[in-house]
Amino acid sequence: MVKTEPKNHPSGDNRFKLLDRAITKHHANGDALIEILHAAQGIFGFLENDMMIYIANALKLPLSRVYGVATFYHFFRLKPKGEHTFVLCTGTACYVKGANEIQKAVEHQCRCKFGETTQDGKVSLISARCVGSCGLAPVAVLDDSVAGKLTTDEAVKRVKQWQEAIKEEAV
Repeated sequence: MVKTEPKNHPSGDNRFKLLDRAITKHHANGDALIEILHAAQGIFGFLENDMMIYIANALKLPLSRVYGVATFYHFFRLKPKGEHTFVLCTGTACYVKGANEIQKAVEHQCRCKFGETTQDGKVSLISARCVGSCGLAPVAVLDDSVAGKLTTDEAVKRVKQWQEAIKEEAV
């Protein structure tokens, strides 16, 4: 019996084999878009434009639908994630209670805008339409921990702690 080597994916990136398996598992059904986007992000770390085009073609969906879902939910990332994440809720309750001021202060401290990662790749700033904790407004999710009734000073302090820890690691 002759053993054959597994073939590479046509793209040359064998991670697409794993994505193809996820698509096949869901029978290339457009109703499984969120699950397939989760799989893609788990495999690649984030959802870049080429990947969303690939998924749209595989599921026979308009790219606008894939992109719309990927940008609507805060847990999808369109850029590589930093070592730390600061997810700020910008829903109505949080906005009314000062999320806008927190956003400005954190952007100033990090020298980047929400939706971006700091130049050193260590801190990602993400805004979410709602994290479902309106009673704790304003709310942020800091490295997967919910911080409710957050003040501007507390938010900046947390980011400074991350930045200082990163500097210490570099030494």
